[in-house]
Amino acid sequence: MQGAGYPILMSNQEIQVQMPPDLDPVYSNMIQIAFKDDEFTFLFLHQIPGTNQARAKAIVSISPRHAKSLLAVLGRSMAEYEEKFGTIEPPGERKAEGVSTTLSGYS
Repeated sequence: MQGAGYPILMSNQEIQVQMPPDLDPVYSNMIQIAFKDDEFTFLFLHQIPGTNQARAKAIVSISPRHAKSLLAVLGRSMAEYEEKFGTIEPPGERKAEGVSTTLSGYS
C-alpha cells in the first residue's frame, strides 16, 4: 500500500513525493548539529520539561551543499512566516558551558 503523493516545487520543477501511510510526524523542541567534511548530521530531540532528559526523535544526515540550501530555504520561510504572523524575537543566549549530552543506543 502506498501513501499519498504530495507535489513539491523544486527549482521550477515539480516532483511527486510519496508519503508512506505509516510515517508519523515528529515533534522536536531541541536540536544538536554535528558536521564533518562530507556531511551535516541533525539530531532532533524532545527535551522533557523540568528534567535533564531528552529523547532522540530523528537523526538526519545531509551533504554540506544541501545544508547550505536548507539554510537559505529556512531563511526565506521564516521571513514569510514573520510577514504573515509577526516578528519572532530570538531566545536569550543560553550558556552551553557545563552542559553535556550523553547519547545511549546510538553508534
